[in-house]
Amino acid sequence: MEQKVNPVHEVKVQYNNTLLNYAIDHSDQLTEIQKELIQFTKANVERHVMLTQAEQCSFFKFLIQILNAKKTIDVGVFTGLSSLTAALAMSDEGRVVACDVSTDYTQHALKFWAKAGVEHKINLKIQPASKTLQELIDQGEENTYDFIFIDADKTGYDTYYELSLKLIRKGGIIAIDNVLQHGRIVDPTANDENVVAIRNLNEKILADKRVSKTLLPIADGITLVTKL
Repeated sequence: MEQKVNPVHEVKVQYNNTLLNYAIDHSDQLTEIQKELIQFTKANVERHVMLTQAEQCSFFKFLIQILNAKKTIDVGVFTGLSSLTAALAMSDEGRVVACDVSTDYTQHALKFWAKAGVEHKINLKIQPASKTLQELIDQGEENTYDFIFIDADKTGYDTYYELSLKLIRKGGIIAIDNVLQHGRIVDPTANDENVVAIRNLNEKILADKRVSKTLLPIADGITLVTKL
């Protein structure tokens, strides 16, 4: 099916690796411990494609600092890069609630967090993220979190989004990863459960009057949401 082109939209630049590297080189650089974690994961972890991208780390650091964030949530930890990025971006009183179900991956995260000296900032919860988020709500933490990053099982995104909306403060930011699904999101023949889940969530957020939103073509697509 031919895609309609909105006449308001005009592609100014076709991005390639050279331009991407230029953008990364002209942004705040990763710390040595972040680089070491990335190198370790790529060399030793089979599913290293799940790593948060370098340009995302720089972007999230920027967001966390302009928010003056003290409380963040990481839904999906893997080997710990996004949680490490948040912990490094915050002052010493900052805290990250890190949600994952895998000890196979997070065992590596724990080592790198300790090596970076930020393990005291990160509370790792090994259980379904929906359970952790609901527990935080039950503990009276609604409307208290500054930044939440969702990058976990795609079929759970809708649940994580709704629970995160309760936890994020007004003016805080929810960042939702992989919303372009490597371009498959606009392919009408792509109907696997992950694409369908993300496609449905994208349309839901677009129509959601509770939030202001923007979808950015960074990495595999990031939607930023702030509660009105």
